[in-house]
Amino acid sequence: MWVFTKNGFVSAVRKKEYPNVLTVRARDRESLVELSEIADVQIAKSPDGDYPYRLFVNPEVFASWVMDAAIEIDYHNFKSVVASVRGYEFANALNNVWVAMLKVEDENARSGVGERIDPS
Repeated sequence: MWVFTKNGFVSAVRKKEYPNVLTVRARDRESLVELSEIADVQIAKSPDGDYPYRLFVNPEVFASWVMDAAIEIDYHNFKSVVASVRGYEFANALNNVWVAMLKVEDENARSGVGERIDPS
């Protein structure tokens, strides 16, 4: 699972050799700091791995961290808040992901009439 928050980007997997915990990896240490503090676990460095930083966390703690990040959303534009929290270099990389995912938009996404839905 890939998770982007205003604080960073992580990849979470369940490794066969560690079935009781999730291995949460990141390309930069800062993306793991908040989860590390919440879970009270150390960030390990693995420079030869696909992701050079990782930590091992209980799946329920990870789920709670993701839920808290969702509940704390107080912005109307994700890329803008990321630029203010992590800087423009990180936000630029995030924008590249946005552009890549734009390429998989389904063929009917931009055709027809829009639907107005009242969320209240």
